[in-house]
Amino acid sequence: MINAAKGLTAAGHNVFLASKDRSEILAAAKDAGVKTRVFNIRWDLSPLNTVRIAKFLRNSGIDIVVCNLNKDVRVAGLAARMAGTPAVIARHGVQLCAIKWRHKLTLTHLTDGILTNTKTIKDAYSQYGWFEDNFVRVIYNGIEEKSSVQPYDFSEDFPGKKIVFSAGRLTEQKGFRHLIEAAAILGQKRDDTIFVIAGKGRLEGQLKKLVNTMGLDDKIHFLGFRENIDSYMTGCDLFVLPSLFEGMPNVVMEAMASGKAVVATDVNGARELMVNEETGIIVPQANPEALAESIGRLLDDDKLRFDFGQNGRKRVRDHFTVSRMIDQLEDYFSAMRNGRIGQ
Repeated sequence: MINAAKGLTAAGHNVFLASKDRSEILAAAKDAGVKTRVFNIRWDLSPLNTVRIAKFLRNSGIDIVVCNLNKDVRVAGLAARMAGTPAVIARHGVQLCAIKWRHKLTLTHLTDGILTNTKTIKDAYSQYGWFEDNFVRVIYNGIEEKSSVQPYDFSEDFPGKKIVFSAGRLTEQKGFRHLIEAAAILGQKRDDTIFVIAGKGRLEGQLKKLVNTMGLDDKIHFLGFRENIDSYMTGCDLFVLPSLFEGMPNVVMEAMASGKAVVATDVNGARELMVNEETGIIVPQANPEALAESIGRLLDDDKLRFDFGQNGRKRVRDHFTVSRMIDQLEDYFSAMRNGRIGQ
């Protein structure tokens, strides 16, 4: 969202990013030079916020409102209808719409379209029978060039070791338990590998306890939250995504942009980002044995790992750049504002 807001601002548009007070995304948006506003949307119904947002939309001459969460649609989407804003778009980076009457009611009455970053979500929504063919639009996220990033020197911390890197929230969704189990399997056959995990979350204590119980304290290291993981991504030997489900796994895109081979579970978006056996290896979810086999295979084949990394970098440059995303967003927003979508 910040990349989109920053890119659209640079293209000459009047862009605001709104969120709760003191949220991380507002701080990051300000650092990126994006104008921000505070609207504390905490519930599905918030009459005071709806009135405040409607007033802001009218006074600022807003043409497009993009709502990220279902509660945003119900509060800000209603405000946009009150303000006469030309178009309201629901952005679904993950599958937020289930077959429930309240989702159908709000999405078909308070929005003019759904913007997603994966064909998997578009295909799922097409089965509901609620939306016209052009109601859901896929625009892939874009990522900035990573070739100038200075790699973190893992050799100072782990001399002579190969580094398998992973990053994400320490929650059940991200599947780190299965990565830990894969590390245990590999540890029975080799002692040249270190697993480094960046992120924080409610399962941190449980995962660290599991590592200790399995005797892997010298094999798996938790970095905690890192504002920027680019240097770690660039410095590792291999990136692994062990998730159980995703929308579009941007962290895989970041790894590919950094020239790294990827082992990823077969979650939403993985096959749109990756080409199996060309930019990396796609394995079944919740399968530590498959993770371990593919990780070991790539660690043992330097040329294959390098080739996959270079292929991935090229694929990102060809299909997933920020400039490409901004061009497509401009076209889409213009069509939505002028009622030309699908024409």
